[in-house]
Amino acid sequence: MHELIGGAGGLGWVAVKAVLLFAVTVIGLRLGERRTLAQLSAFDFTVAVAIGSIIGRTATAASTSFATGAVALVALLVVHRFVALARRHSRVLVRAIDHPPRVLVAHGRIQQRELDWAGLTLPDVYMLLREHDVGDLSQVGYLLYEPRGRTTLIRAGEEPGPVMRQGLAAAGCVDEAGPGL
Repeated sequence: MHELIGGAGGLGWVAVKAVLLFAVTVIGLRLGERRTLAQLSAFDFTVAVAIGSIIGRTATAASTSFATGAVALVALLVVHRFVALARRHSRVLVRAIDHPPRVLVAHGRIQQRELDWAGLTLPDVYMLLREHDVGDLSQVGYLLYEPRGRTTLIRAGEEPGPVMRQGLAAAGCVDEAGPGL
């Protein structure tokens, strides 16, 4: 029976630590930027997983104090905030953290190399095209796979505007003059 419930006397402290760690995390996230939860990039996802790990380990390990977990959480949230702020001023940091957009389809042609880089298959691309109500590849000027996993469709015959040209340029398929590939 001891294997199932262990030393039941410490269960109250587990609950107290869990509630306190939850409070520290909520306060820390509220003081941070919205992007922490709203735009989960690989960088943000890593922080979210680490937060969960710290909370779980600290709450359930009798040998780990609330103070240890709280310091780890605060340190992680401070570093996250610092990196999020630094991203705004450093292209190098942005390139290190964020994936560039990928052009999955250009002028109605699947770009297999880009699919391979993105880890996608043809069925994945066909599903993405269906989500954009595309029935035939000839309807596609460009299908961009964005850094956060969403897609942007530029239909065949549409002239990309400045915002779309910026995305295409970030993917390496246009220059300032207009579409390439």
